[in-house]
Amino acid sequence: MASPDRVFQLSGTCNNYDWGKKGRSSLAARICAQSNSDFAIEDKPYSELWFGDYPDFPGRVLATGETLRDHLQKNKQVLLGDKVVRELDAQLPFLPKILSISKALPLQIHPNKELASKLHSQDPDQFSDPNHKPEIAVALSDFEVFAGWKPLAEIAPIFDNPLFRSFLPDKTISSSAWTNDTLRRVTRDILLADDATVKRAQDALRAMSREDLGNNAYVLDLLPRLQEQYGNTDPGNLVALLCMNYLTLKPGEALYIPADGIHAYLSGDIIECMARSNNVLNAGFCPRADRNSIDLFAETLTFTPHSKNDVALPREQSTKGKSGKTWVYKPPISEFDMLVTELAGGESETIKAGGGPGVSIVTDGEGTLQGDGKTFDVKTGHIFFIAPDVEVKWTSSKASMQIYTAVV
Repeated sequence: MASPDRVFQLSGTCNNYDWGKKGRSSLAARICAQSNSDFAIEDKPYSELWFGDYPDFPGRVLATGETLRDHLQKNKQVLLGDKVVRELDAQLPFLPKILSISKALPLQIHPNKELASKLHSQDPDQFSDPNHKPEIAVALSDFEVFAGWKPLAEIAPIFDNPLFRSFLPDKTISSSAWTNDTLRRVTRDILLADDATVKRAQDALRAMSREDLGNNAYVLDLLPRLQEQYGNTDPGNLVALLCMNYLTLKPGEALYIPADGIHAYLSGDIIECMARSNNVLNAGFCPRADRNSIDLFAETLTFTPHSKNDVALPREQSTKGKSGKTWVYKPPISEFDMLVTELAGGESETIKAGGGPGVSIVTDGEGTLQGDGKTFDVKTGHIFFIAPDVEVKWTSSKASMQIYTAVV
């Protein structure tokens, strides 16, 4: 059998969750149209572009239409390499996506490996794999997100207000006596509260002054917006605004969400990459019928990160780029790193061969890609698979070019 191409172009699959941006305002849709000539953008939400080998919304080999998963499984040794075949289940260990967000995604956590395996065995239709799902998000535009917990010293005083003390497991507890278990039980009680109780608490929050809220005064701007999206009885509004970090990221800034880390993306365009999983537990910013077990959600919660600084994922100069034009986001997991190569007009960068596969997406600009003896013309939205042990060279045309690459 002929040896497969070791660098080849992919197309992605776009989905239509209602939190996505509409029509051509969606970066996910515009990039999908660039990578797939059969994709026509309509006046409807486009939320995510997937371009990995996960079966839900598969990436495909552009030249043949074959799913990336099928193509990799027929050529494991060449296209995945020894490390992935031996240690990482002989499949892409990461799942890259572009997200375009117009309103809050569900308030969620992703189960750790132990719980994911248990849930998958119990309900494989809902929990489609046994893997964990730590993830990173890199902003491609201004990006808003709720991620992780505020420090306890910032959360507890809010609940001294008599209007919120009903959510405390011990109504006499002082602010200084809060523990992570207090926060777990408060979160659970908010999420389990009936609609009338949640509405009263949100009405009370809207009636507070900026002076009353101090450093949390921003919630008075966000609450009406969240209520417009999901109503005034969604408990996610209270959990996110009272207990979680609210962050605004500029393009190029990134965050890391560990397994079991509570989060909800709010607006913007991002490149997201995660361990190879699609498991999620939802608890807010969605209809009651779409929420998972609140007891399971609360029991699963972890409490790091516990500040804004704990959420941030800095980028560092990467040793992979020979010309110093490549940076890396390194989450504290074994499955992947994310490289970003940034070129001014006419510049080049050679990326050293890796021990595992990579998937690259051009997020801005145009130029060429050279690798495995071939040269490809590239432009914004083009996606490429790069096999192990293959060095590639990116060259921009007259304008700048930006490329993100997920690597083992």
